[in-house]
Amino acid sequence: MEITVKAIKFDATDKLQEFVQKKVSKLNKFCDDITKVEVSLKIVKPATALNKEVSITVALPGDSVFVEKTDDTFEEAITQCMPVLERQLVKYKEKMSQK
Repeated sequence: MEITVKAIKFDATDKLQEFVQKKVSKLNKFCDDITKVEVSLKIVKPATALNKEVSITVALPGDSVFVEKTDDTFEEAITQCMPVLERQLVKYKEKMSQK
């Protein structure tokens, strides 16, 4: 599984990138078919509360799963994305097993 982290218009710290890698790598438990994961980190203007936007796209054979969340920190937004992605991957896996 290839994980790509894109920080849009800012430089992501090594600590943040490690956090993203650690969280996203856990998705393999829910689906073995994941080929690529793209994580986009973006600071939404104006710089107020809830201005950190995270979007995660999971590439699967013939399909993809997407989730986007906004929160006070990137870590919180990523943490909120994970249960949503997990549910979507479980649904994908069930759908594939029925074929």
